[in-house]
Parts: sequence; C-alpha cells; structure tokens
Amino acid sequence: MTGPAAGAGDGSVSGGGTLHKQFDDNRLALQLFGAHHSHLARIEQQLDVSIHSRGNQLTIDGDPLAVTTAGTVLDRLYARIERGHPVRLSDVDAALRMAPEPGGSEAGGGRGDEDPAQSVVIRGRTVVTRTRTQGAYLRAIDRHDLVFGVGPAGTGKTYLAVAKAVERLVNGQVDRIILSRPAVEAGEQLGFLPGNMREKVDPYLRPLYDALYDMLPAPQVIKRLESSEIEVAPLAFMRGRTLANAFVILDEAQNTTAVQMKMFLTRLGENARMVITGDLSQVDLPKGTRSGLRQALEILAGVDGIGFVEFTDADVVRHPLVTRIVRAYERAEDRMRLGAEYERKDRERGRGRF
Repeated sequence: MTGPAAGAGDGSVSGGGTLHKQFDDNRLALQLFGAHHSHLARIEQQLDVSIHSRGNQLTIDGDPLAVTTAGTVLDRLYARIERGHPVRLSDVDAALRMAPEPGGSEAGGGRGDEDPAQSVVIRGRTVVTRTRTQGAYLRAIDRHDLVFGVGPAGTGKTYLAVAKAVERLVNGQVDRIILSRPAVEAGEQLGFLPGNMREKVDPYLRPLYDALYDMLPAPQVIKRLESSEIEVAPLAFMRGRTLANAFVILDEAQNTTAVQMKMFLTRLGENARMVITGDLSQVDLPKGTRSGLRQALEILAGVDGIGFVEFTDADVVRHPLVTRIVRAYERAEDRMRLGAEYERKDRERGRGRF
C-alpha cells in the first residue's frame, strides 16, 4: 500500500482504485471530516466509495473515477476551510454537485482541480454558488445585458440575481436597483385583501424584500428604499419608463402576458442590466392566456447579447425534500398529459366509427 503523500490535500493513487490523502493541519482536517465524520459519510453515500480515516490521513477505495472525484471534492472543501469559511453538510452537498462527473470533464472545460463555483462579494460577505448551473447563471449575468433564468422553485434564480444587483450597486456600477413582479393571484383574490394599493401588492413582492434584507443591513435597505436607490414595484408600474443606469429584475415572469413582457423588455436603457426569472410549471394566469415568458423564450432564442440559463430539479438547493416534491409533481403532470392524450385519441377513434 502506498503511503500518504505530504502536503495539504495531497494524495497518491495506488492500483485498484485507492487514493491516499494527508492534510497538514489537524484542526482543519477535523472540520473537513465533520462531526462524527458526517461529511465523509455523505461523500461515501453519494459516490459509492469507502473512506477510512486515521488522524489527518484518509484512504479512499472504490471505482477509480469515483475515487478521483471524492479526492477533488475533499480538496475543494479543505481549500474553503483554509480561506476561513465554515463547511456544513450543505456545503458538502454543493461540492458534490459541482464536482466533475465520473469519467466526464469539468463543466465549462475547467480542470478537475479548479473550483468551478462563482461568488458574489458584498462588503465582506460572500455568496457562493452551489451548483454548476448557478455558476453559469452568474457568468451569464456578467457577460450579457439581458439574461433569462428559468427553472423550478428553490434553485436560487431570484436570490442570486438580487445578490448581483446589490454587488453592482454597492460597487457603484449602477445607480439603482429595480425589482419587479406581476401581481397575479395564485388562487387568492387580491381585491379582498385589506388596505391601500401598496399594502395589497406588498405581499406579492415579499420574496424580493427578503432577499434584499439578506444582502444588506436593515437600516441600509430602508434608507436606500426611501431614497429610491432600490425600488420594489409591481410590473404594472413599469409602463412608460426607460430604465437606465440600473440593475432590473423581473421575478415570477411566467405570470406576465405577452403584452406585459414586451413592454418590460423595451424598458431597457443605457448602462442597464436586466434579469428575468420564472418557473413555467407554475403559471397562475387565467386559463387560455399564454405566458409572456414562454413566448419571449421562443421569439428571442438566438438573439445576440441575450443569455439563457435553464435550471432543473438537480439545482434545487432548499431542503432535500423540495427536490423530491418537484420531481413528484413533474411525474404527476406527465401522467396527466399522457392521460389527456389517450382520452383525445379515444374520442377521435370513437368519432371515426360513425
């Protein structure tokens, strides 16, 4: 058996899919392994490898490609701890999602030992992506003036867009942030809510406020809202405006009509960045009304200067149960569509008999 190599995170591979690793700092190694070696157990479970520890040394056994991936994940997590960031079980899950596929190449063509995660830094606070798609999303926002982020709930579409907006505002790259949503009821009746118009629509904009308060201290958010550096408004309030020197986010865009979407897209002014997010599986428009987001994706496909990022249930970073819920609903919707298709064909066959 080959002895462990020296150096933080260094390792050596012997025959039969075995990797030996040694981490120089015992204190950091303990953080890496997790309480009761919970982090190692999660890597074993997800990659189907066996990890044996002795002090600050590890031996990883299994399929050679999976063993290499486990080593890459451990190196990235150790580097994160060295930079002073804590590692929780959710961070282990994120590192596993970001790891190169066994036998495949790194997403985006990077080297396997490079961390593909992207980050947003806001006055010392760092927001780090947790999936490859999230990393691609932030890169798209950096490269394009208009970006569509589409996919299921819990994938970080809105949160990361707000983080980018706040980063640019704090760094002086834009003069203001404009956050908007269509005020469409999801089964409720807006008109029956108590209060004036502002009090009626604020609940629909609450997720945007929540993201802001997560990025900035509450007094700063309040001050910037009062000075209009940050504006949170229903989509209907965007008509007739030209949004220049601003970072503009349209959330829940699946609930826009075609007319509303065109109106919003044509608000883009000089030195502006626009991000549009939505989930086409959760359209709350009246029956028979086509989503403006769906139409925009079809019309604008291939237009130069626009970025398109599609999230899947694999990018859900909320409670693990959320991923299973999303997948269960998708299976149910597939069965309903299949059943409706069978019924239609049965009716057509029935008409053909007469």
